[in-house]
Amino acid sequence: MAQGLSTVHILGAGPTGSLAALALAENNQRVVLHDPLSVESLTARSRAYAITHSSRRLLQDLELWDRLIDDLIPFELLDLRDQSINKRVLFRLKDLPSGHQTHGGIGWILDHGPLMQSLFNRLRLHSGVELFLGSPPPRSGPNDLVVAADGPGSPTRASWGIHHWQHNYRQGCLTAKVAMRGVGEKKAFELFRSEGPLAVLPLGQGNFQVVWSAPLHKCKQRCELSRSGFLDQLAAILPPGLEPDRLLDRPRAFPQQLMLAHRLSCGRGVLIGEAGHRCHPVGGQGLNLCWRDVETLLQSVRGGGSPSTIARRYGRQRWMDLLLVGLSTDLLVRLFSNRSRLLLPFRGLAIGLLALNSTLRKLSLRAMSDGPMQLMRVLPD
Repeated sequence: MAQGLSTVHILGAGPTGSLAALALAENNQRVVLHDPLSVESLTARSRAYAITHSSRRLLQDLELWDRLIDDLIPFELLDLRDQSINKRVLFRLKDLPSGHQTHGGIGWILDHGPLMQSLFNRLRLHSGVELFLGSPPPRSGPNDLVVAADGPGSPTRASWGIHHWQHNYRQGCLTAKVAMRGVGEKKAFELFRSEGPLAVLPLGQGNFQVVWSAPLHKCKQRCELSRSGFLDQLAAILPPGLEPDRLLDRPRAFPQQLMLAHRLSCGRGVLIGEAGHRCHPVGGQGLNLCWRDVETLLQSVRGGGSPSTIARRYGRQRWMDLLLVGLSTDLLVRLFSNRSRLLLPFRGLAIGLLALNSTLRKLSLRAMSDGPMQLMRVLPD
């Protein structure tokens, strides 16, 4: 156990808080995990996540990867298109670093339910973890580290007096699960459109997660459409050959924002996940960025010291990755999701260079897969 650290109290048991609890418990820390919601409520959410190689390594280190392998849907081809200028670039397995290619996917799509069930199954059986889900937690002591993983509206962040920068996008985001024809099981799409990007992500057995960005009022209107009306609007904007057949769940809409806390630590407390940052969902960076928080927190705890020393170390180490990902996703949206004719030549040049230059494709995919901070480093397989 790290010198001076007694217990880690984690506030929030979503995917990031629960993974942090398991990672720290596996590192011989005593962990208290709290959430006001019950296990059933925490598991029931209908959505899917894009998993990159940075998250794959963490899941393997925690011996979760093999438990989830039947639920991880790989995609070997990423079809990126700018529909305003009718240009595309294909990212393939060979565009990954050689060590990544053997794992059989540019990335994976993982449904929320199986992920949370696997995490809670491990946490229930772990002797170093106490679960307080749907019930009040014990008070933390002076030698305890407090980890706030309680989401973008974090009451803990507010109680610590930490302010944040925030930019509310005019776009909202609509998510839905749809059965489709005309697309391979191991192919994903990222479509840049003037009203916002649209991602189509494979869930297996002909089912796909749609992540549809558009002005928030349009997202809400589309959620209220009949099933046939929704599918007709979706079919009208999909590439030729993709045909939506059935809507598998109720579409949900929520606002999008770029957010970063002024600081990620306060005394003996730290902010992880969306309690400390949010970015646009383009490129599927959200959960992977949150899980890199977990990896950095684990490294900070291993470095030893008092809870306040660990908190300060974590806060310093996480800043640059969060800033670079936030700015790069923001730039992508501003460049490719607008109606400015002046930017069309630059968009065409960017897509054309990616299509022609394998080095640029590899650098872009490496940044998306491992994070921009790893571009100049040799990564373990």
